[in-house]
Amino acid sequence: MTPESLRVAADDRGVVFEPISDAQIPAQRNCHIVVSKPGAVRGNHRHSGYTETTAITGPCEVRWRSAAAIERVEVPAGEVWRFIFPPGVSHAFRGTGTAPLIIASFSTMPHDPAHPDVTRDVLF
Repeated sequence: MTPESLRVAADDRGVVFEPISDAQIPAQRNCHIVVSKPGAVRGNHRHSGYTETTAITGPCEVRWRSAAAIERVEVPAGEVWRFIFPPGVSHAFRGTGTAPLIIASFSTMPHDPAHPDVTRDVLF
């Protein structure tokens, strides 16, 4: 899995970015936006039946479980990175700055609250 740095348009009003590409839009069945308090951890789970594409604002530490180990990267302040987590790949996010962490996630299956496809896996 390779994170992708996204183009960010920034000015004195804030930032704008495109969390998924035009080619990715038709496959998406769910979208959710997360705003987390600084230092809070999100994720710590995996999905068995779908791919999740997530765009994350920095500064943030992202962790995921590969076949060999727990991998980690730091998304720098002022940048937005996209991660594509295939089925079965555990992932978690922790904002490392003083501002709220913004996460935009898209998945290839609709969310079913009665049968959520989430298995807990603590990475932080």
